[in-house]
Amino acid sequence: MKTTVLIVEDEREIRSFLEPELRHEGYGTATAVNGEQALERFRAGGIDLVLLDILLPGISGIEVLRRIRRQSDVPVIMLTARNATYDKVSALDQGADDYLVKPFEIEELLARMRAALRKRKQKLRPMTFEDIALDPDARSVKVSGEEVELSAKEFDLLRLLMENQGVVLSRDRIVDRIWGADYVGDQKVVDVYVRHLRTKLDDPFGRTYITTVRGVGYTMKRQSGYEDS
Repeated sequence: MKTTVLIVEDEREIRSFLEPELRHEGYGTATAVNGEQALERFRAGGIDLVLLDILLPGISGIEVLRRIRRQSDVPVIMLTARNATYDKVSALDQGADDYLVKPFEIEELLARMRAALRKRKQKLRPMTFEDIALDPDARSVKVSGEEVELSAKEFDLLRLLMENQGVVLSRDRIVDRIWGADYVGDQKVVDVYVRHLRTKLDDPFGRTYITTVRGVGYTMKRQSGYEDS
């Protein structure tokens, strides 16, 4: 199956240059000329990497990035004529994987794309915690070999905790990663979803997987004496 790249660029010359080059390298391509069109195409599915210009008509590239990050960790490489430090920092803080200033050599772009896709593949490797097995690619969770159905947010929260085993995550950090930096609701939403996970994981299997650190947040810490089977 081809890796499909979404090119979000309002300059026709750049789109006309990138599309045939990427197809020649074996990539599938999709294009968008503004932020609204980009989000619509991305939500349709099947996108493996996004090349995203910052200066777009309508919704800015940074805002497109923020909205993509609310639902996906697909690689996003920013392409822009702007070289200001603020723009770079803003893009990276919002979750961009890389940043390339125009004009650029196609060989450098291709190398950065390959690096971002390798990083993405590594992040999709299955992970375990005690007798929990989580497959990020299939978005499946099993406990002692038994499939457990989780909602999208429950899955994302469990994945975040498992990725940070032994690290205490504050409610602020969890909200920022799962609900986005612009979330304006109550942080107690984290407690609600932790209860959901405990109902589906702890209670049926008679274990305590998620530990509350009072006044701080939550962590998944291996119980003393536990060994993977």
